[in-house]
Amino acid sequence: MKKFLLSMAVAALAIPAMAQGSAPQRVAVIDVNKVLTTSSAGKTAYERLKKVQEDKMARAQKLDDEIRALDTDINTKKISLSEEKLAAMQKDLSDKKIAMQRFAQDADRELGEAQSRTLQELNGKIMPVVEQVGKEMGLAAIFNKFESGLIYASDAIDITDMVIKRFNEAQAAAAPAAKK
Repeated sequence: MKKFLLSMAVAALAIPAMAQGSAPQRVAVIDVNKVLTTSSAGKTAYERLKKVQEDKMARAQKLDDEIRALDTDINTKKISLSEEKLAAMQKDLSDKKIAMQRFAQDADRELGEAQSRTLQELNGKIMPVVEQVGKEMGLAAIFNKFESGLIYASDAIDITDMVIKRFNEAQAAAAPAAKK
């Protein structure tokens, strides 16, 4: 009876080990930030976001210049202005400062949303390439190199450059098809 129980326990332990033998055992890592910053689609997205940010900065600078000019105007003319005119100019200055704060908050929110949308869009385009590479290489798992909690990963298991190459090729092939 003891031999039977012992053989059943060994068999129970061996079944998962045999089942695992047929599944892929290899893993790889990918530097998603490198894919985003060095792929052609990532560079294009970065330039688009940079332009939006520069436009917002130019608008903010214009508002700031208006505020500074009005503040200087108030300070230089405050002695010669009537109380009503001075109060109106100070109210205008206060309104412009509030408008500037609102603009800055709206710009931050809009830039954050645009960045999030762009990253989601790029991720949606990159993931099929990552999955295809993983299947072709027989990988069991692909980890994000810097966000997965890994402490060390050999360069031998880094597939970032391969994914960038394949992603650029896929985007180049998709571009003429989209134009037709």
